[in-house]
Amino acid sequence: MINLLEETRDTLVNSLNANAQAVVDFVPRLIAGLLILLIGIVISSIIKQVILSASRSLRVDLFLQKYGVPELRANYTWTNILAEIARWFVIIVFLIPTADVWGLPRIGTLLNEILLYLPNVFVAVVIGLVGFVFARLAHDVILAGVKGISRDSANMMASATQWIINVFVVLAALNQLGVASDLIRILFTGIVAMVALAGGIAFGLGGQKNASDILNAIRKSIK
Repeated sequence: MINLLEETRDTLVNSLNANAQAVVDFVPRLIAGLLILLIGIVISSIIKQVILSASRSLRVDLFLQKYGVPELRANYTWTNILAEIARWFVIIVFLIPTADVWGLPRIGTLLNEILLYLPNVFVAVVIGLVGFVFARLAHDVILAGVKGISRDSANMMASATQWIINVFVVLAALNQLGVASDLIRILFTGIVAMVALAGGIAFGLGGQKNASDILNAIRKSIK
């Protein structure tokens, strides 16, 4: 009985000593990881503020609103989204060595995958902003350049052009994000075919008289 108690005591003491030693060995790594993460958070906050300050100086949000980019909430603009993406990109860059220091390789692998995906989000947002601006410019150019038709027809043509470009922009952004890529390709092909078919039918119906005159002129010249 005494031997059993002594063995139990020794086992508990050895277990406590091993756990205490593991904690003591982990504390320096914990501190080092926290320092790396803290540096990353500070740098990411600085980068975010630089982006927001540059945006305010260049009046990017006012420019986007002027050219018809859909508005978000008052306290959360498109430049805030880009700044947050950049901020989290930097944080994750510093989280990867932090996970390595803490001995968490699986978390490091997951963070690497997120890090590789964040540029796709950034590019998708840029595609959306540039595309919406281009759609608005196309609307204004068509509205100013179309002559010989009524104002309502010109507005309808300009609005249709803007909406078509906006749809293509959304599809391109979703494709960049990898969201249902096969479905988006099918939809894109279908929309292009629909627009081409509609344009061909409209041109064919509207140009019947001109085509008939040209054919009659050719017949007369042959005779």
